[in-house]
Amino acid sequence: MSTNENQPAPLILKEQQGGVVFLTLNRPQARNALSQVMLDTLLAQFDAIAADKSAFVVVLAGAGPAFCSGHDLKEMRATGFERGYAEKLFATCGKLMQRIVSLPQPVIARVHGIATAAGAQLVASCDLAIAADSTRFATPGVNIGFFCSTPMVALSRNVGHKHAMQMLLTGDFIDAPTALRFGLVNEIVPEHDLDAAVSALATKIASKSRHTLAIGKEAFYRQAELSLAEAYTYAQGVMVGNLQALDAQEGISAFIDKRAPVWCNA
Repeated sequence: MSTNENQPAPLILKEQQGGVVFLTLNRPQARNALSQVMLDTLLAQFDAIAADKSAFVVVLAGAGPAFCSGHDLKEMRATGFERGYAEKLFATCGKLMQRIVSLPQPVIARVHGIATAAGAQLVASCDLAIAADSTRFATPGVNIGFFCSTPMVALSRNVGHKHAMQMLLTGDFIDAPTALRFGLVNEIVPEHDLDAAVSALATKIASKSRHTLAIGKEAFYRQAELSLAEAYTYAQGVMVGNLQALDAQEGISAFIDKRAPVWCNA
């Protein structure tokens, strides 16, 4: 008898192919609802990836019929809606979303089925998102008297304010083409092409200098919070520093010499 026969399935599945790390939410029977333990586990995975020099890109996916249905409402009720539990839960969720943004590696959401409430928040927090054309998205908290306030933070930073308010105030589902029009996802593809499309994008990004990707991702989010003048001053400093990097000098030389660059990721 296998010693692992009675072991619970891991909440997060991890696989690495070259420079691409695949993280898969693995509570399919619960539509990958984000329990406290699920959030803790996912946050720990991202923390480990941040320090992994072999990881260039992360793909975040969901097992089973859905990407992520949001927070685990059954767990909330089982705790008696206790305040201390709620404070810890939403603090951990906030840390996770911020960790995705601050991660040196770009994160791509591979979205299918549904992405609702904190699941939509996950999509909005990722740097890029590709969705199956059958995917539906919603921030439906208003329908149960529980406004999607923390999903609102990520959503309002990804889509236009009126589109965000439409989703938040109605709680209605939007389809994949609408999510594309709103700017919540980058691309929609037939579900049978989803893995190929995500892998192609991840592989393309992973072919770049890891050092340069980290510089660019950090700069993108930092400048977005600054005034126009402050953003230019900050970005100018980033470019000056970037030009001193070995990969920038190699890339420029390779372009001039009409050859492929050889990155040292520094």
